[in-house]
Amino acid sequence: MTDLIFNVIKNKDYVIRPFLFKIIKEQNLNVNEVLLLIYLSNQEHPELDLKLINRVTSLNNEEILSSFSSLSKKNLIKTIIKKDGDRVTEEITLEGLYMIGANNINKVIEKSHEQNIFELFESEFGRTLSPIEGEIINAWINSGMDEEIIKEALKEATYNGVSNLRYIDKIIYEWNKKGYKTVEEIRNNKFKKEEKVNTFFECDWLDEN
Repeated sequence: MTDLIFNVIKNKDYVIRPFLFKIIKEQNLNVNEVLLLIYLSNQEHPELDLKLINRVTSLNNEEILSSFSSLSKKNLIKTIIKKDGDRVTEEITLEGLYMIGANNINKVIEKSHEQNIFELFESEFGRTLSPIEGEIINAWINSGMDEEIIKEALKEATYNGVSNLRYIDKIIYEWNKKGYKTVEEIRNNKFKKEEKVNTFFECDWLDEN
């Protein structure tokens, strides 16, 4: 009997997903809210079944209803009323919870991209960026500028032997002025210019015919 109970305790039926830890901390959830949220997130079709929730979480009815109300106000869960003919049913959705989790993950990815571009600048410049230089790069990113264009401008400056953000800013300004929106447009127009220059020098200007 002891072994049976021990195995039941060891059994990992309920899972708490990693993104929930951040949400729990950000939303300052109390213990009852956390228990209810873990319970609901592990259900394929979440329902407000007080008896079942009580049996699993040991929360009483008052605690369950209070936590459910609080989680709803925080937009982590939502009750949807569905009609099927004369039949009306309530369905609990955790889309709000998953949306917050997705947004948090996106922020981490964006921050990782920003760190990568800063590291790229420092690698090309061969030194640590100053706070002002960091703010300038941040301004480019926050304005919605494609990071690939910023990297292309850095490459252009490096090719010309210039390690200066003002010079890079001027390159970006000129590209914006000409309406270039992608790296492909920049490279294609650059290739056309080089081709035109090469054609100019290949002409035999001494041959009048």
